[in-house]
Amino acid sequence: MTTIAVDQIDRIVWNHHQDPFEILGPHPIEQNGKTQWVVRAYLPNAEAAWVLIPELREEYPMESVHNPHFFECVLDKSELSNYQLKVKEGDHERVIYDPYAFRSPKLTDFDVHLFSEGNHHRIYEKLGAHPMTLEGVSGVYFALWAPNARNVSILGDFNYWDGRKHQMRKFGNGVWELFIPEVKVGDRYKYEVKNWEGHIYEKSDPYGFFQEVRPKTASIVADLDTYQWHDQDWMEHRRDQNHLAQPISVYECHLGSWNHDAMANPHRLADGTLETPVQTCELDPGARYLTYRELADKLIPYVKDLGFTHIELLPIAEYPFDGSWGYQVTGYYAPTSRFGTPEDFMYFVDQCHAQEIGVIVDWVPGHFPKDGHGLAFFDGTHLYEYADPRIGEHKGWGTLVFDYGRNEVRNFLVSNALFWFDKYHIDGIRVDAVASIIYRNYCREDGEWTANQYGGCEHIEGADFLRQTHHVLFSYYPGALSIAEESTSWPMVSWPTYVGGLGFNLKWNMGWMHDMLDYFHMDPWFRQFHQNNITFSIWYHHSENFMLALSHDEVVHGKSHILGKMPGDEWQKFANVRCLFTYMFAHPGKKTIFMGMELAQWKEWNNWGTLQWELLNFPAHQGIQRLFQDLHRLYKAQPALYERDFSEEGFQWIDCSDSSHSVAAFIRRAKDTDDFLAIICNFTPQPHSHYRIGVPEPGFYTEVFNSDASEYGGSNMGNLGGKWTEEWWMHNYAQSLDLCLPPLGVLMFKLDQAKTAEVFGIKPG
Repeated sequence: MTTIAVDQIDRIVWNHHQDPFEILGPHPIEQNGKTQWVVRAYLPNAEAAWVLIPELREEYPMESVHNPHFFECVLDKSELSNYQLKVKEGDHERVIYDPYAFRSPKLTDFDVHLFSEGNHHRIYEKLGAHPMTLEGVSGVYFALWAPNARNVSILGDFNYWDGRKHQMRKFGNGVWELFIPEVKVGDRYKYEVKNWEGHIYEKSDPYGFFQEVRPKTASIVADLDTYQWHDQDWMEHRRDQNHLAQPISVYECHLGSWNHDAMANPHRLADGTLETPVQTCELDPGARYLTYRELADKLIPYVKDLGFTHIELLPIAEYPFDGSWGYQVTGYYAPTSRFGTPEDFMYFVDQCHAQEIGVIVDWVPGHFPKDGHGLAFFDGTHLYEYADPRIGEHKGWGTLVFDYGRNEVRNFLVSNALFWFDKYHIDGIRVDAVASIIYRNYCREDGEWTANQYGGCEHIEGADFLRQTHHVLFSYYPGALSIAEESTSWPMVSWPTYVGGLGFNLKWNMGWMHDMLDYFHMDPWFRQFHQNNITFSIWYHHSENFMLALSHDEVVHGKSHILGKMPGDEWQKFANVRCLFTYMFAHPGKKTIFMGMELAQWKEWNNWGTLQWELLNFPAHQGIQRLFQDLHRLYKAQPALYERDFSEEGFQWIDCSDSSHSVAAFIRRAKDTDDFLAIICNFTPQPHSHYRIGVPEPGFYTEVFNSDASEYGGSNMGNLGGKWTEEWWMHNYAQSLDLCLPPLGVLMFKLDQAKTAEVFGIKPG
């Protein structure tokens, strides 16, 4: 005779019970005036079952009641501990631990409270799948937020993907949880989520740390605490960095198309299997992606040799479609399995730090795709996204917008930013499409968006989310970088949150990028009518902490690569490229360059292929690569080029009005005001001899850089290493230099203090 009501059994069998622990597992009962224990188990496919007590070597048969797969056994014992179940399924018998014997939830009320108010900064340590040992038994603890679900079960390799076997318990605030004994690292799993109409959604884990290689979509149990890091000195030094006064030059990289390897030489283990899960490339037959570890061996030394200070990775959080470049994320807590395991990515970051290279990852909190296994309509309701498509959908991208006003969703994103710094030791994030977060009418026509409570187009909740992210991020990681790809005039993007800013360190200067590419695309004769393209950025350069970026977006979709944008014959195209990049390094602001630009690539970036490495067989392309190496050496050696990027005192025009010759001259100053560079740019292919430039101090000015040097492929026109000043009033200075300006060239001069003191007998100034 059963010890429980039949309707309760039916609720378990039909998977309608929100707390299966009330029915299943061990329960004390009073019979015949004494305490006994009943053990109940729902075991689909089982023909018979027994309760085993290992320490007593006792075995008790269970009785099938009401349903052939619902079993119970009454034990004449006053205490019951650590029992097991023996299950007979056809010709097979197995012994398992009962997951419903582990009754104490691992989430606390305080965890749920913090999550509910959006302030559980490390919620990823509570939700998701976590290997652990409970009561001496190893297994995995699963927890999921799905407040509007009727029921949630765990599917996986360990239960033959049968949602009846591991039904979860609903805890506070709609969090479901269950510990499953003997599940191990590497096991695949999903959540079976049922809504109140009985519809079933099979979802990957929003907090999952690893995922199958696409097109498969299951999450994989992972342990992120086993890797042994070796970057303690780097991490400690980073805490005290003032990035605004340091040289920052970023190599923006798409790992899938930087380089490939031939499948003829895969890295295989002794059993013949691939060392890491790598995938062939769709449009590059006979090739495969490099793994994180291979990229560590090849990419990092390459970037180090070029002189960049940071690598920026296009999104590496898991995404289903290669063609999205990673910007449509489904696994926010999982590095993409295309290139290896979480430990492999940790190794990549560790090796970057060993070579004194910082790692920045593109972070995409602005939208997410509609894929069925992802966040969309997660528990049968609009949980992560706004329900109203006028604010909750980007139709142009076919994606959904996070509900930034919901505490738990905001918590998901804020803790995700922290997660990458915590578990993977990254050094910075570049936040994609910030304008789509802070404006309700972003890429929407009139009538397709709703105003905020004040009648404006500003997305107040989105802006507050960014402020919260930065307040929390810099509280934990004061040496972190956060860079905004923000294309509008929203004020104080890179100002601290305590003065009302959005809190970013840096903001991409999209205006400078458009002005420069428009200017350099022109035939040089017409540039005299567009001098404003060169000068306009200085009017506002001190209003934000700007980063000058020539990114992947500028070399795709028919826009041509940088070299192809340039006018003139082949020599002029290369000269324009040299001129553009040298001017970029001379201009105030930190730098970002997309991969392939250092090769002067002809073809547009193709995310399915690789860079045109064969171009390095030609001297002109070797020259551009050498230009980058020398620009970086100069950049790091001259504080005037980076110390006062965001101060009006760090920049001074010498002359910006010579539009007829398309020449601009200016001074960059370091914090030591006696340390300065004089920079002269000739933006036409017409050389100018005896071109006079005023300078602030008398003495000998060494030509420290010439973009027209022969080693870069130029005509080698210059000033024989430097020039002495003459007492000739020019540009409001009593001293001036008589210079030769090379065609499409940028010159940089530095006052030689020692030589000047030797000749004049005094230190200049």
